[in-house]
Amino acid sequence: MMRRVSSGMTVIPDKLFFRIGEVATLTEVAPYVLRYWESEFKLLRPQKNEAGQRVYRRKDVELIVQIKHLLYEERLTLEGARKRLRQDTSHREQMDLPLADSQSRETLRKIKGRLEGLHRLLSRGYPERH
Repeated sequence: MMRRVSSGMTVIPDKLFFRIGEVATLTEVAPYVLRYWESEFKLLRPQKNEAGQRVYRRKDVELIVQIKHLLYEERLTLEGARKRLRQDTSHREQMDLPLADSQSRETLRKIKGRLEGLHRLLSRGYPERH
């Protein structure tokens, strides 16, 4: 499933993680610009994997699309874009979870119960084998 983001034509594939090259292609923003934006926008902090490569989450990509829109289409300065993002984030309650429906919540409850059961089993310890 693909999802359209912002007022532009950016379509983000339904994936959890993206590499910098994928993000650059999706957003049409050069990798060096993405790295620069990380230093300018505190909200943009992609994780790094064990190899030290940047790993962007969906919310990071959506933020990049928003930053690009503010800078390139609305022609705001970096400071103006930072202020706008601060205003936008101060109005948000909590991050929207993609699994908000009741069936998904029930599935998560079942998984949690199974994990707790496994934890109890593992906490008891295994008898030693010789």
